[in-house]
Amino acid sequence: MLSATWNPHRSYTDSAPWSFSTSTLSAERSKPASGERAGVGEREGAPGEVHTKRVGTTPAPRSPGGYAPGVLVLLPPSETKADGGKGAPLDLGALSFPELNPVRAKLTDALVELAGDVPASLSTLGISARQADEVTRNAQLCTSPTMPALRRYTGVLYDALDVRGFTRAGLAKAQRRLAVTSALFGVVSATDPIPAYRLSGGNTVPALGTVRGLWKPVLEPVLREVEGLVIDLRSGTYAAFAKLRPDAVTVRVVTEDARGNRTTVSHFNKAYKGKLAAVLATSRSEPSTVEQLLRVVSNAGLTVERTGEHALELLTG
Repeated sequence: MLSATWNPHRSYTDSAPWSFSTSTLSAERSKPASGERAGVGEREGAPGEVHTKRVGTTPAPRSPGGYAPGVLVLLPPSETKADGGKGAPLDLGALSFPELNPVRAKLTDALVELAGDVPASLSTLGISARQADEVTRNAQLCTSPTMPALRRYTGVLYDALDVRGFTRAGLAKAQRRLAVTSALFGVVSATDPIPAYRLSGGNTVPALGTVRGLWKPVLEPVLREVEGLVIDLRSGTYAAFAKLRPDAVTVRVVTEDARGNRTTVSHFNKAYKGKLAAVLATSRSEPSTVEQLLRVVSNAGLTVERTGEHALELLTG
């Protein structure tokens, strides 16, 4: 059982945009205009506080009671990330799953140091000189502003997820149910405050080795202990970071041609995973079995078929 690590029933209010203190993740109520939709809020530092480096690995206080079983949807990250943010610089103690902080710290320090050598950084990250601004992002990992993970990641999947379009009630559920795998942080919750960065699951970091090799020994035990219904929407690269429990539900997005042949198309794969994540994040019911999961997805208008005991295929079109 995960005690004080990931709590899908952390106490949130349904009607407030989100702001965060420096030591705890807490929601503060404001008065929205009639019909206003909520966005995922920013984490703000204490007045006058200046952060110049990542803080150590002591976790921030969490809601009492430890982990309460529920739905956890694991998403892949995106290479593209939003700029800016209004939150205080990176504080590893404010992230979920504090067991991962030692590896997070190693990777953060390594990327910041590597950024001092731009050609080496470009080579390590597998990017071109035209993307040198990504190296700048890594150089500023410990000083740049943060924003909640669901707002930091962008691209096809996150456009389809469309968290900014969630109602306040839906947003509160999403913050309990969604988590994102990450080459730099292992896995983060929807509201974890993170900076913009560049690191991919297939990269090899000098003196540390492959990102996959770093994460697998520590991430796998953590994720296998998560209780409740786990829905795995990770891409192959990030699925290799950790095997989940045997009863975790995997979803394959497929496109069917006129002959009935089914194939995976990258763009549709990402878009439909985003749509599915939105359905699961905001559903009024909280499925605990594959049968209940099928019902929730079908009722939302998506076409899904069960292809194994814990395997589903989601059809596009």
